[in-house]
Amino acid sequence: MPNNKMETVAPNLREVKEGDAMKAADPDFSRLRTVLLRQGEPDRIPLYELFADQEIMEAVLGKSLPDSPEGYWKGVIQFYYQLGYDYVPVPVQIGLAHDNVLFGQDTAELARPKRQWQDEHHGVIETHESFQRYPWPDPDQIDISAIELVVQNLPHGMKVIGQTSGVLENVMWLMGYEPLSYALYDAPRLVSDMFERVGTLLVAAHRKMAEVKGVGALCLGDDMGFKTSTMIAPELLRQYVFPWQKKIVEVAHDHNLPLILHSCGNLNAIMDDLIDLVGIDAKHSYEDAILPITEAKRRWGDRIAVLGGVDVDLLTKGSEEQVRARVREIVRVCAPGGGFALGTGNSVANYIPVKNYLAMLDEGRKVTCEQNS
Repeated sequence: MPNNKMETVAPNLREVKEGDAMKAADPDFSRLRTVLLRQGEPDRIPLYELFADQEIMEAVLGKSLPDSPEGYWKGVIQFYYQLGYDYVPVPVQIGLAHDNVLFGQDTAELARPKRQWQDEHHGVIETHESFQRYPWPDPDQIDISAIELVVQNLPHGMKVIGQTSGVLENVMWLMGYEPLSYALYDAPRLVSDMFERVGTLLVAAHRKMAEVKGVGALCLGDDMGFKTSTMIAPELLRQYVFPWQKKIVEVAHDHNLPLILHSCGNLNAIMDDLIDLVGIDAKHSYEDAILPITEAKRRWGDRIAVLGGVDVDLLTKGSEEQVRARVREIVRVCAPGGGFALGTGNSVANYIPVKNYLAMLDEGRKVTCEQNS
């Protein structure tokens, strides 16, 4: 049964859902593939998200997602199908356990017990000795059962986008950002060994995902920047990170699948590398304070697809009218010629008001209806 927090948003959900534009077209992954490969304009603007927080999915569905894997994933499929997505995102874990995380109170309306984030000061691997002691997983044992389960239950026309965390991300999580920063200069052999281990696991994971019939694209989530720069120097990214990202892209392309890069932060210094060297097909995660998606489309829209772009800060703090106006502006700039899918600038976080999220989707469909009328 819906909890009290779900009930407080339910009237707004019903209001938006009753609009004609909220009636989603039949799912067809080919329209998203057309966008990802920049093969022209699809029949309507597709939707794209890295993920939606469970609290958001439960609020939209009006029910809690079951604890069992089958029940949980059937609920997730229902959410993406009901809202008009052509795919279901399914993450695959590569087994790199670490406990260097911090916790704090979650103040979102649809709160979870605790929020957590990475402890940047400490890592579980900071020396060669701890590297040797770490229980590195076997690449052959990477579990993709969630993808297989979802594929078995997909509605006609939908596919899975298989996701993993990233090359730089995992090394930073295991080592801690500060210890990694020192090790880049004080212990380059350790750093090289770390990227070798992490990269090997990620290549194996993407290969296993790509081999599942029903997977339509792969997504590598690898945050490499912050507001003003990259997390480590571009030349270090070229040395340690891009070679492994390129191998992952090659796995996708060898299986005739597009590769989406989700990466937050200011990547201006490395975008040419990501497009020309790494070979990504599409880029997701845009923040207006760094680079609005409209500007990204102007800069790189003839070379890669741009995805999402409705700023999370606006979705969180803005009015429904402001969200709708921004959606119309983004669609006006980014949709012509194709290579664009609508969504948030990052993900559907549990602190985004559900009415604003649904208004974003609704306005995108209204624009499509107007263009097709």
